[in-house]
Amino acid sequence: MNFDDDVIAVVERLRALEQLGFSEAVNRLARAGASVVGADVERPAFVQPTVDLGQMTDVSNVAEALELAEANDDR
Repeated sequence: MNFDDDVIAVVERLRALEQLGFSEAVNRLARAGASVVGADVERPAFVQPTVDLGQMTDVSNVAEALELAEANDDR
């Protein structure tokens, strides 16, 4: 089997930390990953925060929207 360098680094770290063989370390990491991937974790729905900017601009015509934005640029 071919493992990526970052995976080998994690395996070697676990082996050194817990005095494990290569296969045992790979199996332990695979089981830990499988428990996370297979978990049915309920996450709250993402809600995008919004801010009332006051001015509404019709952006269906991009050229007009850019022209309006440049006219209101206070820099």
